[in-house]
Amino acid sequence: MAGKLKARGAGMNEIRPALRLPLLAAGFIALGLGVGAGLARMGWTFPLPDPRLVAWHGPLMIAGFFGTVISLERAVALADPRAYLAPLAAALGALALVAAMPLAAMLLFVAAGLALLAASIAILLRQRALFTLTLVLGAACWTVGNLLWLAGSAMSAAVPWWIGFLVLTIAGERLELSRFLPPSRTARAVFVVIVATILGALVVSLFFPHPGSAVQAAGLLALALWLARQDIARRTVRERGLTRFIAVCLLSGFAWLGLGAMILLADGIFAMPGARDAGLHAILLGFVFSMVFGHAPIIFPAVTRAAMPYHWSFYVPLVLLQASLAIRIAGDLSGVADWRRLGGMANAAALLLFVLGTLAAVVRGKLAARGIRAGDPA
Repeated sequence: MAGKLKARGAGMNEIRPALRLPLLAAGFIALGLGVGAGLARMGWTFPLPDPRLVAWHGPLMIAGFFGTVISLERAVALADPRAYLAPLAAALGALALVAAMPLAAMLLFVAAGLALLAASIAILLRQRALFTLTLVLGAACWTVGNLLWLAGSAMSAAVPWWIGFLVLTIAGERLELSRFLPPSRTARAVFVVIVATILGALVVSLFFPHPGSAVQAAGLLALALWLARQDIARRTVRERGLTRFIAVCLLSGFAWLGLGAMILLADGIFAMPGARDAGLHAILLGFVFSMVFGHAPIIFPAVTRAAMPYHWSFYVPLVLLQASLAIRIAGDLSGVADWRRLGGMANAAALLLFVLGTLAAVVRGKLAARGIRAGDPA
């Protein structure tokens, strides 16, 4: 999306890549502390700057990390300095949480959601399409979730909206790329019905949490099936190199979305112990981070202007994420706490390897670029 939309806004002043790095850094601080808070909730010892961060595991991960990164990518796509208010507010909100100032963090996250919503609407006005509308709806979900948290609602009331933010954002991005394998008119109509079901379930959940959760899970399951059937990844997985790696990430993510939705649906009907944690992390770790792993080699260079050449080692954190999440979910559903704790620690290791692998790829890219320049004729 970034390349197409930037071409339309090329006349505007753009924030230099070096000035985006502090925002990325704040997002990754939120990621690290959010992972640490999650480990502490499982009983692992992690040196948190404030013990209250344990209760803010979700906001650090979703609003702090994903809010910053997604809104930064949207700002780069829009090429309008005003759009950077969203990642700036999200990054400051994450830092406010780290500084144990939750009210300031909530206000900043609400401001970030509103700014992202405004930027997404600006993109929709530039390019009226189903995928840009889906991105607007995703940003609206983040804003509502942040407002619910600010209003004093339980975190469990905001989480379904935050899930809607991440899932609809990813679905919108994947729908954009479907132009290479356009879905039929019927398939697009089905997509609209699925999105409407998810949004309707979120509204119902404000008044009837359990039925709303069950309907949302059904909508997420339908979306997983739609993506698995319509996404171009089912064809590009036959390619090689980076193209195949991205496809493997996407297809595994779709599988986790479907599994997580089925677990949450079963929990909504039968109230199974451990199922909520299993279902949420199947979606938020399995689906969302598989997408992150797959899109990082494209989005990171677009945001930082730093090359990130493909290397077979990209598969290492991906495989570890899949295996560790399977162990964690098995522990959740079976009630074996040691499996859950082991899986959680291995989840953290997978994310750490992903960050280190990303940095290593950037270093390789810089070294390769210098080698080419050194070898150029004078």
